[in-house]
Amino acid sequence: MSTYKVQIINPEDKEKFFQKLTEMVKFERKANIHGACVKLLTDNDGFKETWEENFKFMNEDIRPHAKIFAVEDGGPLQVLYEPISKTSIILNCDYYGWIKSIALATISDFFEDYHSIHRRYSVHGSVVDYMGHSIAIIGPSGTGKTTLTYGLLLDNDFNYVSDDWFFTRLFDNGIVVYSSEKNSYIRDDLAEVWSEFAPVVRKVKLDQKGRGIADVNTMFKGRIRETSTLKTIVLLKREKNDLPFRKLDDIQALEYMVNEDFCNPHQLVKDPHKIKLRRKFFGELFSKTDVYMLNTIESPLKSLSRIKDLAKR
Repeated sequence: MSTYKVQIINPEDKEKFFQKLTEMVKFERKANIHGACVKLLTDNDGFKETWEENFKFMNEDIRPHAKIFAVEDGGPLQVLYEPISKTSIILNCDYYGWIKSIALATISDFFEDYHSIHRRYSVHGSVVDYMGHSIAIIGPSGTGKTTLTYGLLLDNDFNYVSDDWFFTRLFDNGIVVYSSEKNSYIRDDLAEVWSEFAPVVRKVKLDQKGRGIADVNTMFKGRIRETSTLKTIVLLKREKNDLPFRKLDDIQALEYMVNEDFCNPHQLVKDPHKIKLRRKFFGELFSKTDVYMLNTIESPLKSLSRIKDLAKR
């Protein structure tokens, strides 16, 4: 769950910040996020290095579709967003995880406003591929998304697509999903649940939050897929007095997502227009896939078994 608030600013206020911030910037790096160019401007060497490990490289000649300023000015934590130019300003943040998530949220806002023959949307969730088709796992913080995703990936029949955020393109005859990052930003407690990952975690340079970038090609021995065709969605919740597992129709699934704020704590703009777009997207997404509700009150192994059974049907 994020603990920052987003303040929407206008272009004039953004320009005032620019006059102050550009003198602080020491590093500029561009990333290729689902074909769009996102530019990081920062004074933090650690952010710059982690960004390079995290995201795919974008040619410096490409004009940015979005900008992320992350600098320290001695004041409190602030997150400011100017939606017209897709510019996020992050002041006095010491956690790269928020830099990454805000960058993904910024380019996701761009895609929501970008109209083309193939609509593109983002989902705060994970995707694993099985035999050319994929399962998406979506849920609020604390419901076990990371645990289940990496549990599936212990099985050599499953392939890594994304563990935190993915993009989609909706076609008349199907849905294609795409990875969002080059490498994974993992937590140190991953090895506490799945001891098989302990050797990988020990090699990762962890930050003060106990997280760091892991090379997914090494981690999963080449079982990496940049795209897959989405077949099944598993929504997560954790409630003691409810069924552990059930199938949902598209109306039930959409109602759950709306009630849970789309399971995404990093939405920069949440006005009626944006909420309408997200409702429409998830409604269509659920109408084209099989959707299940997994209540993670059982052991991780039991929950994992239920998802594997779905994949192999």
